[in-house]
Amino acid sequence: MAAVLGGVHESQGSQNSLETDELARFAVQEHNKKENALLEFVRVVKTKEQVVSGTVYYLTIEATDGGQKKLFEAKVWVKPWLNFKEVQEFKPVADV
Repeated sequence: MAAVLGGVHESQGSQNSLETDELARFAVQEHNKKENALLEFVRVVKTKEQVVSGTVYYLTIEATDGGQKKLFEAKVWVKPWLNFKEVQEFKPVADV
């Protein structure tokens, strides 16, 4: 499947990649700093990507909060050539 510039697509085989895990850990750390929270990263559940000026990663992250496992959605914008990484959004997944 060819990536469409600007289109969001499922990441191919990167759910368990080291890079994706590092981005997810970064998102959790940034959230903890900003919100004075104590979330602990567990794993990446799902990853989507959007190629823009750089890449925006849409991560579904499992983390523990006070021993309880919860799901969060994070949006991380990366521009590797500028050594730029920013968490644009981090929010709990609504209970289904």
